[in-house]
Amino acid sequence: MIQTFNTKNPIIGVVHLLPLPTSARWGGSLTAVIERAEQEATALAAGGVNGIIVENFFDAPFTKNRVDPAVISSMTLIVDRIKNLVVVPVGINLLRNDALGAMAIASTINAQFIRVNVLTGIMATDQGLIEGNAHELLRYRRELGSDVAILADVLVKHARPLGTPNLTTAVQDTIERGLADGVILSGWATGSPPSLEDLELATAAAKRTPVLIGSGANWDNIGTLMQAADGVIVASSLKRHGKITEPIDPIRVAQFVEAAQEISAFKEKSKSEQPLKLTS
Repeated sequence: MIQTFNTKNPIIGVVHLLPLPTSARWGGSLTAVIERAEQEATALAAGGVNGIIVENFFDAPFTKNRVDPAVISSMTLIVDRIKNLVVVPVGINLLRNDALGAMAIASTINAQFIRVNVLTGIMATDQGLIEGNAHELLRYRRELGSDVAILADVLVKHARPLGTPNLTTAVQDTIERGLADGVILSGWATGSPPSLEDLELATAAAKRTPVLIGSGANWDNIGTLMQAADGVIVASSLKRHGKITEPIDPIRVAQFVEAAQEISAFKEKSKSEQPLKLTS
C-alpha cells in the first residue's frame, strides 16, 4: 500500500464516469464523458488526494461479470487520458465485477491498482449471484507480467453473502486464499459507512494487510473511522452538496483531505510516543 500510494494512509478519490457506450443511459457523446472525467480527476488531484479510482458508476444496471467491449475501449481511453493529467496513482473499478477486464486495462496502460467487488465467495446481488474469481484473476495477472495491486471488497455493499460467514473469516479468506493486496470494508450501500466496530474487527483479521474504508466517509466521521482503518476511498461527500449525481467540488475535496490528514498525523504521533516494548 505504501509503495503504491507513497503514504501509509491513502485518500483515494473516485471519478464516477457518465454512462458509457452500450449502457442503458448512454448519452451518445464520449467527448462529454471524457471532459467531465478530466475535470473531476483534476479537481481531486488539486485537492490533495493520494490516488484516484475510475468507475463506470452510471452504467447501471450493470452486467454482473464481463462488460461490453465498447466499455473496455472507453475505459482504456479515459483512464489513459487521466493518467496523463495527474501525478497520483490511478486505478480502475469495472462494475459490477469484471476483474479480468480491469486487470487488462490497468496492465496495458500502466495503471497502478484495481478494485474487485467480489474476489472470493459468492454474493447475492441485484445482478444475480456473483462468484469470486481469485484463481483466474491472479493467474491472469501473472500471465500479463503485471504488478497491478488488487484491492478487494469484503462482504461488498449492495449484496448479501450466500451463507453466513462472519467478517473475520471473510477478511482472512480474501487475504489468505484470494491473495488480495488490500481489503475494502463498506456500509450496506453507497454513501453508508462501515461501523467502527467492523473496521476494528477487519483490521485485526487482516493483520499487516491494509484495510480501507469503501463508502460513507465524510469530514465529520473520518476522524472516528480512520482510528481503525489504513485508508479511505471517498466519492459522495466530495460532490457538490454531497449529491452522488453532481460533479466533484474542489472545496469539499480540500476539506476532506485536511480532516483525514489530521487524524493520520495524530495516529503517527501516538505510535511514536508509545514506549518501546522489549521481549526477554
